[in-house]
Amino acid sequence: MPLVEHLRELRNRLAKGLMAIAAVTVVALVYSEQLMVFLTKSVPKCEPGITSDGGNCAIVSFNTLMAPFSTTIQLSLTAGLVVASPVWLYQLWAFIAPGLHKHEKKYTYAFVGAAVPLFAAGAYLAYLILPISVQVLISLTPEGSANILSLNDVLDFTLRMVLVFGLAFELPLVLVMLNLTGVLSGRRMARWWRGVIMGVFVFGAVITPTTDPVGMLALAGPITILYLGAVGFALLNDKRRRRRNPDAELDDDEASSLDLTPEAVGPVETVGAARALPEQATGEADARSHRLNGYDDVT
Repeated sequence: MPLVEHLRELRNRLAKGLMAIAAVTVVALVYSEQLMVFLTKSVPKCEPGITSDGGNCAIVSFNTLMAPFSTTIQLSLTAGLVVASPVWLYQLWAFIAPGLHKHEKKYTYAFVGAAVPLFAAGAYLAYLILPISVQVLISLTPEGSANILSLNDVLDFTLRMVLVFGLAFELPLVLVMLNLTGVLSGRRMARWWRGVIMGVFVFGAVITPTTDPVGMLALAGPITILYLGAVGFALLNDKRRRRRNPDAELDDDEASSLDLTPEAVGPVETVGAARALPEQATGEADARSHRLNGYDDVT
């Protein structure tokens, strides 16, 4: 298609994605209170008549006059982006897919098919350990002090935990894709296992919003298992690749092994005689007079 047609198609697909996000956002506005209760369920709230003292419970509040409105809008937009993601991701894929080759589409399908369950598993694990992490943090409050938490901070903390765990679960998938494209071999990944596991635990300690060891272990443990699974997959894939092509793992500047064993010469093929020149065919007596420097033609 010409450039104008591409731009028109991009405009239409963006409009469809934005309409889906807007529709889900409106529905989320109607059920915003239920969403807030669901996302703040990890906080041990104080019951009526119970005062927050130390780490027994916490009071969730709004700190500014505009906080209820801004928090509701932010939460509804986030829900719209997440729930409507299949629609706008499909529109993005439908715009890009015609320009991809068949093998590129195959890798994309495999990547998306594995990335979505991994992200969902990480998000679900984050939601499971949120009550433990929040309880550990609140327990650090000294006696005589009350925990008054901003609802906006609680929602931001919850969403960050979900995103961090979901994206962290994608790291082994990136290693698998690097192996499938020939960038990283399984043998090299296996040699790095000590440093990788150490780095995963350091990453879990730094990237998690909580300072307790529960969040670090809950994040680093599954990623370590997924990394070992990625190493096993890469080793099997390299073995399959070597069976198909023994030179598949050679570097660009590394010479492949050559078979220099002499082979027997086959039967001699007969070659037809060259076509005679006119004077040779006619047998003219003065053929020599037409020669140039001893040759029958100009060459």
